[in-house]
Amino acid sequence: MIPLTWLAPVAEELRSSVVQIRHGGSGAAGVRWGPEGKFITNAHVVHRGRVTVIRPDGVSVPGEVVRMDQVRDLALVQADLDVPRVRAGDPGTLRPGALVFAVGHPMGVTEAVSAGIFQAVGPMPRGFPLSEHGRGLRWVQADIRLAPGNSGGPIADALGRVVGIAAMIMGGLALAVPANDVQAFLSEALHGVAT
Repeated sequence: MIPLTWLAPVAEELRSSVVQIRHGGSGAAGVRWGPEGKFITNAHVVHRGRVTVIRPDGVSVPGEVVRMDQVRDLALVQADLDVPRVRAGDPGTLRPGALVFAVGHPMGVTEAVSAGIFQAVGPMPRGFPLSEHGRGLRWVQADIRLAPGNSGGPIADALGRVVGIAAMIMGGLALAVPANDVQAFLSEALHGVAT
């Protein structure tokens, strides 16, 4: 078996870009994707208005949800907090069987890392119930263990490049919003394009 010790420093670098997003009694993950103070998470874990954003070192500041896209299940949070920006990857370059990993806060365990296998980028697999935001979209699909608290966190390739934002898990299969959709959402938000 090939040792995976090389993954630890890659995951550690990515963990520094992952924050906690707390809304009421629930918590999720988020990442700095764009300019300083801009964080991406899932729309289903926040509502318009105020949230709390917590850096990996425990520094906590108020944040505001400034843009939501319920169809793509994405939200943009503004907070006066500096963390490193993630490196975006292209999920279209991944081959089935490639190693991917997730960083998030599953079941309240902060900055947890889980690894799995990339399967495809495509429509929601057959047999899964289609939610409102699942219809007609393409998803990064990976055999990776996620739990409540991983939502809004990164799915990354073996080099630490974020290929998607974790959105849901169905039948043990993780589904994530592809990085190109995240970038399109952020560009729309920063340039005031209606969604």
